[in-house]
Amino acid sequence: MSLLRAPGILFLFKLLVLLSIPPIATILFKKLLDFIDIHIPTWLYILAAALCLPAYAMTASVLKEDRQRREANTMGARLAPKVKGKWPGNVDIIVEALQKFRFGYPGERHQAMMNKLGSPCFNLALLGGDILFTCEPEHIQQILATNFNSYEKGETFRKELATVLGVGVFNANGDMWKFHRQMTRPFFTRDRIVHFDIFDRHADAVLTQMKQRLRSGYPVDFQDLMGRFALDAATEFLFGSCVNSLSASPPYPYNAPPELSAVPETDETRRAQAFATAFLEAQEVVGIRLWVDALWPLVEFWEDKTEKPMKIVNSFIEPIIAEALAKKKATGRPSKEVKEEIGDDETLLDHLVDLTDDPAVLRDAIVNIMIAGRDTTTGTLTFIVYFLAKYPHVTARLREEVLSKVGPSRRPTYDDVREMKYLRAVINETLRLYPVVPFNTRTCVQSTTWISPDPSQKPIYVPAGSLVPYSVLLMHRRKDLWGPDAEEFDPNRFLDERLKKYLTPRPFIFLPFNAGPRICLGQQFAYNEMSFMLIRLMQNFESFTFEPTAVPPEFHTPPEWEQNFGRQAMDKFFPKLALTMYSGGGLWIRAKEAEEGGS
Repeated sequence: MSLLRAPGILFLFKLLVLLSIPPIATILFKKLLDFIDIHIPTWLYILAAALCLPAYAMTASVLKEDRQRREANTMGARLAPKVKGKWPGNVDIIVEALQKFRFGYPGERHQAMMNKLGSPCFNLALLGGDILFTCEPEHIQQILATNFNSYEKGETFRKELATVLGVGVFNANGDMWKFHRQMTRPFFTRDRIVHFDIFDRHADAVLTQMKQRLRSGYPVDFQDLMGRFALDAATEFLFGSCVNSLSASPPYPYNAPPELSAVPETDETRRAQAFATAFLEAQEVVGIRLWVDALWPLVEFWEDKTEKPMKIVNSFIEPIIAEALAKKKATGRPSKEVKEEIGDDETLLDHLVDLTDDPAVLRDAIVNIMIAGRDTTTGTLTFIVYFLAKYPHVTARLREEVLSKVGPSRRPTYDDVREMKYLRAVINETLRLYPVVPFNTRTCVQSTTWISPDPSQKPIYVPAGSLVPYSVLLMHRRKDLWGPDAEEFDPNRFLDERLKKYLTPRPFIFLPFNAGPRICLGQQFAYNEMSFMLIRLMQNFESFTFEPTAVPPEFHTPPEWEQNFGRQAMDKFFPKLALTMYSGGGLWIRAKEAEEGGS
């Protein structure tokens, strides 16, 4: 990358231009006064130039707050509680956010701010901008559904994610967002998502890999296997052929003899591994961008850190898209605005190519769907197996349900999955405690209000242009919403009287797949895929054991976490954030094979 295109250089250049305005204006003003024979001491000019920007910033801040207070009053509302940092612009909070992103527990600092301010909603006020964080279900319902048109993916958010998501469905607004939704919706109807052949092929590969590695006496990184399972299933669903990442041997623990890892690789397995690694790396980079916000160019000073991994990702995707477009051109098929029918053997890419010839739009659509298809399944199945290892009684009950409904070897059907209530409860309870997308954000495009969490106070004023991050992770764990045992893992809460007491009257307290017009189109596909894999696991294994000694030391949970509260104190894996949540260092397990194995 050219130095002139380096993010940090561009950032500093823009900052330098801004900082140069006061001295240039001062010099011009001095020349004007000299011209009319008025002389002022030089030190006054220097002082004026030095104080100009701080004075402007303070004045603008005071005037903005006064204007907002007056507008809030006219709307019968109040300003949100404001976080007060130690440095101007709350820069110290941004620095802390970067540290917590790397070494902290997801949501830890937001929870601390909520406790300090006594409110689930507050203004972070970073760098002079309004950032209204919330984990109040009524606020999130308004953002996602009832006042949907007042919120969009803001310019800052879209710029930070553009190098990975492009103008795909997760990074688009307006007509482009509607176009992506209309293109992909037909592929997530019931008759398209109940074909379990794809899941079956790749689940068999997972089970084979697991058994071979466990029989050799070593634990297996279950997260790695689930990532490759989901990636192979997603690419086959998208393209009709997969990257075959499961053809590569699973990694050994970091402390295994080095010669074990020196397994010869084929070009195919090497390419598949490079693709999977690059895909995660790009997501980790943009995840950091979201946390440090406008200062992200300083973190990627000399180069855009998504450029190299996305080059690897695109080198896989773009030839497939080019081939599909060439086939379309050879047949002379024109692009259509709407397709009435979809062939049984038609892939999602075939379908998309019939609707547009733009390779960039196709690439962005594929990448966005691939992230959703891979990450939700990978993260949720990883966390489920951790809980199955931690809570053997849950494993026993789940296995009992699977064996009573499907038996020890039969392939499950859609109807089987639908009838397994405890299976769905286990998935939902995991999604509650560890939602794969724990934080999200919008921009408010017109001033509005939120209902006050404290009914004795006025509504909260939300100014136009403010960023509105929200957290389903923190909402899912609130005791006032879920009961005193909200931090406990208990699938029965989705089956017993607690369901009617808490969730039924307030459905927006549980949002693992978003809600409203932007609700995840692949929600049922994900449930089916996760259910299928879990059923196969229950048919083939009796129990699971977490193996923390196989986790690299840098991903061991810090001892001080045990002095904290909730899941942070209970769990022994290190939840990390990229665009989605995953287990740092993998999830290493051992498992006892069932006496009557399945496939």
